Amino acid sequence: MIDAQTQLKELTRGTVEVHQIDELRERLEQGRPLRIKAGFDPTRPDLHLGHTVLMRKMRQFQDFGHELIFLIGDFTAMLGDPTGQNEARPRLTREQVVSAAQSYQDQAFTILDRSKTTVVHNSDWLSKLSLEQVLELAAKRTLARTLERRDFKERYEAQRDIYLHELFYPLLQGFDSVHLEADVELGGTDQLFNLLVGRDLQQRFGQHRQVVMTLPILEGLDARVIDGQVVGKKMSKSADNTIGVREPGLVQYRKCMQVDDSVIWRYFELLSSRSQIEIDSLKRTADSLAAKALFAFEIVERFHDRATAEAAQQSFGEAYLSNGLPKDVPECELTSDNETLWLPKALSMAGLVPSSSEGKRLVQQGGVEVDHQRIIDDKYTLAKGKRYLVRVGSKNRRFSYITVR
Repeated sequence: MIDAQTQLKELTRGTVEVHQIDELRERLEQGRPLRIKAGFDPTRPDLHLGHTVLMRKMRQFQDFGHELIFLIGDFTAMLGDPTGQNEARPRLTREQVVSAAQSYQDQAFTILDRSKTTVVHNSDWLSKLSLEQVLELAAKRTLARTLERRDFKERYEAQRDIYLHELFYPLLQGFDSVHLEADVELGGTDQLFNLLVGRDLQQRFGQHRQVVMTLPILEGLDARVIDGQVVGKKMSKSADNTIGVREPGLVQYRKCMQVDDSVIWRYFELLSSRSQIEIDSLKRTADSLAAKALFAFEIVERFHDRATAEAAQQSFGEAYLSNGLPKDVPECELTSDNETLWLPKALSMAGLVPSSSEGKRLVQQGGVEVDHQRIIDDKYTLAKGKRYLVRVGSKNRRFSYITVR
């Protein structure tokens, strides 16, 4: 097994908090495989790179020879972890949870080593707790301590409803750590309270307390560095700023190249398999375009294969770094009730922009070409019965052949 100091440096890279780093160092120095717990409530079936930040850290532990426990929170998912965004998240059915869990695992194992991963479901033990055992567990925590959780505290102070079953979520997640006797638990920064509950419960049950490590929430494609800080919305479908795990290779590659020059190093830190030494060397020697190309290739190869990454790299170079066209420009037939179709609306209907208003904005900014001619008239229309080559964007181009019927 690799020496403890090297492990500690790599394993803490990119983390936000470690409770407590001295305990982690001590356990690594013991030279035994640690039991690493990471839990997922499978509420959404599709993953993006933001979800994989945690999985990359899980894989690092695997590569260092530690035992990874991939916990499917099928019981807690039906309960619903209160997030503060909604006063009470909708309860899921078991069928929804099972379906999402399978999809989650299929995508997760594009990162994790399946042969070195133990998959468990917390319904196997939580569903078997008697009322007496639940009450005994509840007696391990006080209401005052539970209300210290930020979203509970804010709702309590605002006199908004807090449902009793919500108070059990941190308790049950913490009991998972007791049942599994975890040495380390990983989670996002939004899970810190729950992870520390597990650490506290383990001590109350006479176990060694788990080390808690939190990972940052990844910002989306629209993030920028302002005054030395990465600023932007978190990567999410609702913000339309994601790189999806299941997206085609060229789409993944193009989106990676779209990351702002100043932000790409954060993506390297949180998502790349390269060592910190390699990343530091790239910062000194590689320009931003070359660095993004290396990152894009790594991501496509990870979620597809090397041949797909090479094809995406070539296609991107031909289409986006020159005046060439991709080999697979999509064909799109649009229907119009009139003799013409407003260009911004056509862009939206073809999926080149999220809305007609965004299409209009791009036209006004000179970011749209029709048959190799830049269009700046936001009232421009496409005539029925004709086929047009339409390009949107300049740095990251998107193409479509549009025929109006």
